[in-house]
Amino acid sequence: MAGFFSPQTLEQIRAASDVVEVIGSYLPLKRAGANFVALCPFHKEKTPSFHVNPHRQIFHCFGCHKGGDVFTFVKEYENIPFPDAVRRLAERAHIVIEFEQNPAHQETRQIKDRLLQIHEQIAQRWQNALANEAAGQAARDYLARRGVSEEAVKLFRLGAAPEAWDDTVNWARSKGFDLALVEQAGLILRKEGTDRYYDRFRGRLMFPICDEQGRVIAFSGRVLNPEQKGGKYVNSPETPIFTKSKVFYGLDKSKRAVLDAGFAVICEGQLDLIACYMAGVRNIVAPQGTAFTAEHARLLKRYVDEVVLCFDSDDAGQNAAVHALDHLLASGLAVRVAVVPAPHDPDSFIKAAGGEAFSQLITDAEDFFDYYLKRLCRLNDVTSDKGRLVVLREMAEAIHKTGNAVLVDNYAQKTALRLAVNPDAVRAEFRKLAKARPATPESPDEEQPPQSAESVPPPSPLERSLLILLLRHDESVPWLLEHFDPEWMHHETIRRIVVARLEAHRAGNWLGLPALLASFDDSAAKTLISEAALDDCGAAHPAQLQPKNGTTQRMIPIRGRGRPPSPAQQLLDVVTRLRNQHLDEAAMAYANRAALPETSASERSELLRKQVALREQKRTSLPLPTGFPY
Repeated sequence: MAGFFSPQTLEQIRAASDVVEVIGSYLPLKRAGANFVALCPFHKEKTPSFHVNPHRQIFHCFGCHKGGDVFTFVKEYENIPFPDAVRRLAERAHIVIEFEQNPAHQETRQIKDRLLQIHEQIAQRWQNALANEAAGQAARDYLARRGVSEEAVKLFRLGAAPEAWDDTVNWARSKGFDLALVEQAGLILRKEGTDRYYDRFRGRLMFPICDEQGRVIAFSGRVLNPEQKGGKYVNSPETPIFTKSKVFYGLDKSKRAVLDAGFAVICEGQLDLIACYMAGVRNIVAPQGTAFTAEHARLLKRYVDEVVLCFDSDDAGQNAAVHALDHLLASGLAVRVAVVPAPHDPDSFIKAAGGEAFSQLITDAEDFFDYYLKRLCRLNDVTSDKGRLVVLREMAEAIHKTGNAVLVDNYAQKTALRLAVNPDAVRAEFRKLAKARPATPESPDEEQPPQSAESVPPPSPLERSLLILLLRHDESVPWLLEHFDPEWMHHETIRRIVVARLEAHRAGNWLGLPALLASFDDSAAKTLISEAALDDCGAAHPAQLQPKNGTTQRMIPIRGRGRPPSPAQQLLDVVTRLRNQHLDEAAMAYANRAALPETSASERSELLRKQVALREQKRTSLPLPTGFPY
């Protein structure tokens, strides 16, 4: 799993990435005793079961059982490969990664680095063309007509691609870039059937597209000559560094404002975003060259719980707002809609009415379903039976996607009021239409049963208690090395964890729980480690253990039996019980063999002797562990 990186590099990055600070940048954490808690981002729940421990530098969810260290969290939350999670944390901590020798990975990384270098340098070249060259005059005139300030031009690094077929090709040659790689970057194209190249972007105003870290990864070019063939905008194709469905234009500049405001404004185009940003509405993003996707919604959910859709006032813009609903609801985002008065888009409205008026428009944005009901009533004749049926059907289909009974009832009443009919009749129609809908996954408001990452049998209470004591009390390790045999355990995963922990001590390279977690690839082991380390119930005395109802095998002490024993006493009793169970099983195996008809008298005598020896071993007491705090 960590094969691309040396252990020293991973440990350096882990040490520089406090788990509370990193996870707190994604989720609102609240202090709860020694831990921090939050609603789990990996499954839907209503009460927090997600725990983060600053001392042990790990997290665990007691609902869905995901757990691990800071690398695991970023990998799972961002849905990215482990190497990308390491790289992201390294960049966050300003640590230069030293890779182990892996030619395939190094080649991939080198290609991405070269693509980033090419994008950065061509962005600078086009910026200079816009600012200083005759080839940028048409773009300068266009920006002046649109009222884009010099400050905005510099902030968003706007540029101009000259009106030529080979300007970028010649530029790439002058810089020594391999033209095949520049083609892979999406900046030039190969003429079919030849080895000749030509520019993708010609005579266009260039908008650099950046990732969340502010690195240029793609471009969008707006046509300047209205007679030029092709679309108004030409966008970079997808490349190893650019996936359009996962990128928001402007997020690199607006993410802090998005976090501070608590909601994100979504507009349609680059010029709309620039106008809004410069007018003071800075918590704004725009999908890049594609319709709003589930990936876009998931990306926004990392930052906020609410969005305001502010698309153009024409039918296409309003339809786009409606089509975005499913993805937004599926991600658990609340949705409002700000309607820009026709015939404006956000840019032209700001030019006409000013930034304060636009800010007020965002403040006054209405809940999506209020907006949608008004739109349906505007587009359909609600004085006719046909029109009323369309409004009923469309409202029922949309509102039932929330899965929220209160919202369904609320908008049944509002729909009845708009249609001037009895609310009970609308409720009945809503119920009938809901039953006719095809089965869909549970709504975002519905708590879903967590899914286990792997189907692994749960450990016994005794074995789980041993794991808790081992991972919570380093003092237990020397004693266990001397008096405990891992073969006494049945659960294969727990046995592997215990052996790894004891061997790390024996070898003198124990680096803490995060390093132990990183040494296991399987999620079952990670789950057992993080759960044992963070379970508030802890390990109970063997005489006090009682399984909690359900499948998690967390143990709770039976109340009313006096003060719980010390950790040292718990460890002694748990290990003694595990040893005795093992000895009893061995004795039973000897007895079964002795009872077989084919067993000779001498063999039977030897088996009896072994049974006696096992009983004597059971009567031997183990010493009480020392070094524990009492």
